[in-house]
Amino acid sequence: MTPSTPTDDADLARMRREYLAGTGLDESGLAPDWLTQFGRWMADAITARLPEPNAMVLATADPRGRPSARTVLLKAYDARGFTLYTNYDSRKGREALANPYASLVFPWFPIHRQVVVCGSVEPVERADTEAYFALRPRGARLGAWASPQSSVIPSREALDEGWAELDRRWPDGTDIPAPENWGGLRVVPETVEFWQGRESRLHDRLRYRCTNGNWVVERLAP
Repeated sequence: MTPSTPTDDADLARMRREYLAGTGLDESGLAPDWLTQFGRWMADAITARLPEPNAMVLATADPRGRPSARTVLLKAYDARGFTLYTNYDSRKGREALANPYASLVFPWFPIHRQVVVCGSVEPVERADTEAYFALRPRGARLGAWASPQSSVIPSREALDEGWAELDRRWPDGTDIPAPENWGGLRVVPETVEFWQGRESRLHDRLRYRCTNGNWVVERLAP
């Protein structure tokens, strides 16, 4: 395979996409609550056939404030917040439980939209974890047991051998329980921002913010 040619700084400086006119976001068209508005935009992302519309960037920080981010999948959302599942011993799991605040970004680039969520983090109920775990494909359930997520491992072969051993332990058709150190995290929003790309970088940014138990809508400068 021929190596790719590095992109020089000048190319990056000129690299941008101009958003089309007529795709604005106005207060008059906004839903009365963030949950309804998010549902509308998620439906639009699904209808537009975006690849993995439930993919989101999750940013956490350790107790000293050092951040880390990664892409994960949204598995549920309701008035309580946004739920994902992970190994609690992973980096994101450790950080989210030790410093229970996080941010989410849904990067729906093809339709010129983003949703940005900031809020606290709480573990979900064990019954919810077990119900979701039972829906996962068998290979993914075995993978949750096989992977010491975020830990250093000696080789790919060691990971595959561990999975194969679990495959023998729980033959096809056998119930596979959720690991005790694996479960859900819910990001409970304090702010939910809806970002719509506009011409000349004058984007629309409308944010729902919770204050004293009530939600207000604010327009932010792009």
